[in-house]
Amino acid sequence: MRLLNTETLQLQQFDQEPFPPYAILSHRWGDQEIPFQELEAGLGKDRDGYQKITTFCAQARDRGFEWAWVDTCGIDKTSSAELSEAINSMYKWYEQSAVCFVYLSDVTAQVQPDGSTYSPDFDNSCWFTRGWTLQELIAPHSVEFYSSDWTHIGDKSSRVDELSRITGVDAGVLHGANPVRACSVARIMSWASKRVTTRKEDIAYCLLGLFGIHMPLLYGEGDRAFIRLQEETLKQSSDQSLFAWNPLVEKPYWDYPDDFRCGIFAPSPACFADSRDIVPLREFWDTESALTNRGVRLRMPFKYTGSMFLGFLCCE
Repeated sequence: MRLLNTETLQLQQFDQEPFPPYAILSHRWGDQEIPFQELEAGLGKDRDGYQKITTFCAQARDRGFEWAWVDTCGIDKTSSAELSEAINSMYKWYEQSAVCFVYLSDVTAQVQPDGSTYSPDFDNSCWFTRGWTLQELIAPHSVEFYSSDWTHIGDKSSRVDELSRITGVDAGVLHGANPVRACSVARIMSWASKRVTTRKEDIAYCLLGLFGIHMPLLYGEGDRAFIRLQEETLKQSSDQSLFAWNPLVEKPYWDYPDDFRCGIFAPSPACFADSRDIVPLREFWDTESALTNRGVRLRMPFKYTGSMFLGFLCCE
């Protein structure tokens, strides 16, 4: 892990855990971010991305943190090996942080007569629509929100009900009272159903930590990345809510040809938009599901209707 010294803005590599206490930044990427090479070379100091780094480090330093981590400059993205390791470790890095500062560049803060702050556009921040920020909200124990001028506008604990309403994530999960992996696969997928990423592959990669999965990154594989995520999920879970998705969510049925067929894996998290409340039946928790060289093997009840067989997932 490459941490940023909040005083000198110098990067230092830490190879062994435990890492020193650090603050971590969550934000929506802009057009003027500072990558690793430019920060090392002292370039881009006139750009908004550099100002964001320095202000974040000042905030962290004022809170007593010597070290901080920023995704824009903390990873050498020219190294595919380092990028793969970082993305597979990202959930853990956010989880192990002492505090996560969420910078909402599109949210304003208004001071009320009683001295409190009010942010009327909080709900509509683009931060809530991005794929990567889902784990950045859930994983850290302490999350604090800041407006575009770095005014403190609350934290995860004080805004938990509002955050649950906006994101669909259970309040118990946000509180840390309920572990993420106690939730059904369909429920976790539903949290990402309305989120987007710049690259197609990232809609799968941003969910790795939520499912506790490690897999190699193959940028260029497109939609196949989300299929691989589901295959890896199947290998470690018998939760058949993985298959409880709706292909008509992506587009209406009249846009499909009459002979339309689809596989057992969903093409994107959007297909799980209506699957939030689907959970596996506990009496079938150990029902076998496996990925084989001939496809997916499932054990489930079947019913013959006279013209077709209907399979019943072990869910409700």
